[in-house]
Amino acid sequence: MSTQTTSAEKRVVVEATPEALATSVADRFLTRLRARTRNGRIAHVALTGGSMGGAVLRATLRNPRSAQIDWSLVHFWWGDERFVARDDADRNALQSREALLDHIAVPEENVHEVAASGEGLTLDEAAAAYAAELARFGTSEHPWPSFAVCFLGVGPDGHIASLFPDRTEVTVTDAAALPVRDSPKPPPERVTLTRPVLNASKRVWLVLTGADKASALGLALAGASYTNVPAAGAKGRKRTVFFVDEAAASEVSPDLIDPAY
Repeated sequence: MSTQTTSAEKRVVVEATPEALATSVADRFLTRLRARTRNGRIAHVALTGGSMGGAVLRATLRNPRSAQIDWSLVHFWWGDERFVARDDADRNALQSREALLDHIAVPEENVHEVAASGEGLTLDEAAAAYAAELARFGTSEHPWPSFAVCFLGVGPDGHIASLFPDRTEVTVTDAAALPVRDSPKPPPERVTLTRPVLNASKRVWLVLTGADKASALGLALAGASYTNVPAAGAKGRKRTVFFVDEAAASEVSPDLIDPAY
């Protein structure tokens, strides 16, 4: 494993394969949860969908240390959600439940899902309801929780959550959750958290694999405009880490290696 950092304190952790990466991220995730909850403190976590989002959660379940976590102290959220039926395979929450949440002793009231389509709320109402749910756990600084860990996937276009390049959603700062219509990536209707919510997280962990992500990673590390490359604007208050496989790291300069991390 190698680790790299930039002057902006964005670190890149490289593992050989997606499988090794998922195992490594899961182990670090459990370390953070253990540290956060050992004295009875609540840990809020934002999950992501996609193949790696699921792979990390499955690796978390396989890890023997998962049995040491008091899951009643962990609250789960999602950085974005597809506005589809609750049992639709595209739904991030369904993927997360199948990978981890249905197999651990987490109280149902700790699992904060975006409303599904076909259950009485419009897309706009679903976004407003999610913002209201976030506000129930707000801090003195803002009307949303500060996530102990916020997982984000990164698209080949550099999008994070459902904040896509050169769209208005990525620039919004006066709302916690937004409806997304005509998404460049199907399904077309989604609910997304905004940059202020994501960046209030203590740790933002971006997990990406594959050669098709190499360009987006390179641009994000090079300080591209977040309106053009939303991943470039993701920044945790304590740590921002890009967890990548060797294929995705092909355009990362080796002189940025920080073996001490």
